[in-house]
Amino acid sequence: MASSLSDSFVFVDEGSKGDDKNKGQRRLTRQNTNDAKTSKTPTPTPTPTPVPTPQGSTILKRAATVTPPVAHSSGTGTNTASSSSYAHDWSKAATNGGLSLHGRHFVDGYGRVCLPRGVNLSGSCKSPLNENPATFWSRRREVTFVGRPFPLKDAHEHFARLRRWGLTFVRFLITWEAIEHKGPGQYDQAYLKYLQQILSILPEYGMLAMVSMHQDVWSRFSGGSGAPAWTLEAVGFDLEKLEVTGAAWLDGVRDKELKERGIWPTGYQKLAAATMSTCFWGGDTFTPELKIEGEPAQQYLQSRFLKCWQVVAEALGGLEAVVGFDMLNEPHRGYIDLPSLHNWDYNTDLHLHNIPSAFHSFALGAGYPTTVPHWVRSFPMPTKIGNHHTLNQQGECVWRPNGPTGGKCLWEMHGVWTFDEKYKTAIVLRENYFKNNPKTGEKIDWYTDFYYPFLQKWAEIVRKACPLPKIVFVEPIPNEFCPESWTPERQIPEMVFSPHWYDLDALFRKEFGNFTVNVQSLSRGVFPLKTFFWGHPSARRNYGIQIRNLIEAGYKSLGERPVFIGETGVPMDMNKAEAFRTGNFTWQGRMMDALICALEQNLVGFTLWNYNPLNEDATGDQWNGENFSWFSNYRARKIGSGTNEQGDSSLDQGGRILDTIVRPYPAKVAGIPLKFEYEVNRGEFTFEWARPNSSSSSTTKNQNQHQMDASASSSPSVKSPPLDGHPEITSRITELFVPHQLVFGKKFVVAFDGAAQGSQWWYDAATQTLYVEQPDPATATATGTVYKMIFGLTPPNSTKWPLRSHWEDFAMYYLSILAVVLAIIAYFAL
Repeated sequence: MASSLSDSFVFVDEGSKGDDKNKGQRRLTRQNTNDAKTSKTPTPTPTPTPVPTPQGSTILKRAATVTPPVAHSSGTGTNTASSSSYAHDWSKAATNGGLSLHGRHFVDGYGRVCLPRGVNLSGSCKSPLNENPATFWSRRREVTFVGRPFPLKDAHEHFARLRRWGLTFVRFLITWEAIEHKGPGQYDQAYLKYLQQILSILPEYGMLAMVSMHQDVWSRFSGGSGAPAWTLEAVGFDLEKLEVTGAAWLDGVRDKELKERGIWPTGYQKLAAATMSTCFWGGDTFTPELKIEGEPAQQYLQSRFLKCWQVVAEALGGLEAVVGFDMLNEPHRGYIDLPSLHNWDYNTDLHLHNIPSAFHSFALGAGYPTTVPHWVRSFPMPTKIGNHHTLNQQGECVWRPNGPTGGKCLWEMHGVWTFDEKYKTAIVLRENYFKNNPKTGEKIDWYTDFYYPFLQKWAEIVRKACPLPKIVFVEPIPNEFCPESWTPERQIPEMVFSPHWYDLDALFRKEFGNFTVNVQSLSRGVFPLKTFFWGHPSARRNYGIQIRNLIEAGYKSLGERPVFIGETGVPMDMNKAEAFRTGNFTWQGRMMDALICALEQNLVGFTLWNYNPLNEDATGDQWNGENFSWFSNYRARKIGSGTNEQGDSSLDQGGRILDTIVRPYPAKVAGIPLKFEYEVNRGEFTFEWARPNSSSSSTTKNQNQHQMDASASSSPSVKSPPLDGHPEITSRITELFVPHQLVFGKKFVVAFDGAAQGSQWWYDAATQTLYVEQPDPATATATGTVYKMIFGLTPPNSTKWPLRSHWEDFAMYYLSILAVVLAIIAYFAL
């Protein structure tokens, strides 16, 4: 890369921040003061002289080679993007018709590759507005979700804030319960109207939404979120006996101030959630005797779920801002594929608190007191059995006498187990019931036998209900790679693979420091020492490896389809919630930086978990003790007390660790992205992108090299995206989001190399967008097809935390240990 930093300007503010009266004072001037006009013809620029930064003026000083922010036309006469839009604006006007899919990329109407990023909105959508622990059971059909994630009157404030932060792609959460809580076929029209109204505001802020039907552990009434209570009742559960029989853990959805957090995922292994998921996906196979209102259980549940989705698609499918739908958050097998009724897989299923096996759960639910292992946190293994507890000593039965099972355990009814009255003990009768088809004996696979067929049925129903084309986002089971069985005939059109990724070790321990673990590899049998990483650069590398594995597994199974990380995030209450007492969120910032650096290394779009206005330090995100939101209303400015302009810094109030979340990124790229790296400690980024191969042009040396790099890999690679077959790119303008808070009051420099030499650039402070107009390939003098640029503050930011290697961090410890060992050896030698 060229070492000279050819262009420089200063951005500081004149007048009060966000004051519309001063908006007209924003102006563009040249670095030199000879002429206030800017020529269309690039002219040589001397090395810039540092410009004083008078605090209190809105001035953009730049080199004479910069073109003013007006519409451009290319030398070839093709249509080009206009700089009247901004980088993080995904509206149809800004993208020339909206986003579509091509190969592994999102592309706009100009053929530019787009890299959207944003937030999950929001964790508060899991619980109703009128939630009351005292009436948890009695008013389960009288809840309302109107106002989740926030009241309609507050929407402009929140959307303006997210736009200022460059997080304009939203994964908008809804639940089955929110729509159909009153009973089967009774849809909450007020809630659907609320959804229409709030999502209709998004285009005003250049935002898009992917609407996701959320669930965790099946339902709020089995310890999570998602399905309405009547689904559990339909299968035969007595809701008020779920807890006493150990069929569900409900503390997290009723008690906002939990003593022990992180237990809720164990609900997937408990009777209620596991039974519901099994009936939903595979009831025809595993519960053929269960009829609900005359219908087989699987057909009853699925038909109502699909009808609910049809209602949603009809209500929201015509909205410009709704780019697509996500069928179901983090689907789960239930008991399907379970190899043993006597235990769960320690490597994949959380073992914490009371963990009954499937067999234990059957007996407990049927009213037989049963002793189960109680798991506690430990080291070096995450958990161990601490003791044993006898549950359901009252002998309560969770199955309703007037339910479809007649008060009998559903699994006893199907001959999976029985209770021997003579010996007073429960007995397993069919150990492999969930592993093989009970009728044919053939091996079962959840994906091929149940998930793929249902996904195709859902996609067809949703598409027919939508007046506009939509993208569909699909997920695997959490913490699993994309299955190799997802072959082309099982895929659906316009599909985006949208897995989730979290640092499971940090989430479980609620700790982050100089040591991280690659749980992904550890759980797959890799030698433990190879999964340990020390230091911040290594944390970035660790996360990058895991996310790359997830993405490339998707490419390997699905081919060239887009991958988008639907959930990933950082707990704010880590390290024993010390930051809430001290106000120092450095470790949260470091973890978030490692995470987003890893995502950027892999050139993948994402939505962070989560933006939750209801978050408070003591109660977190108001659900199961989670505390992921880096924003809270109670710390923010009063709604409506400032402007909604992108330059209004008062919108930042209420946010935490914003310097690591709100960061530059390439949003719309006139080429194929190859590399992006941002160093938060210096406020510097490097970006490389390539010109796609033209079918009519000869392949250059650089193109040959890139194709060789790609073919050298045995499987598709994040680092070697295909350059052939891309649609024609009719714009030479690349748009990068560069946040106001990064450059405010500072000088920054931009330099180009490779095919980007001769590019023109300009920065629009009002829209936080850095525009790069690359040379016309027909007239450019630079050689090669790879564009390179560097952006940096001058002087750089002060270091936020040390970027030392493992040896720099721990050398003194090792030397101390070595000294002790040598001393001991010397002592005994003498």
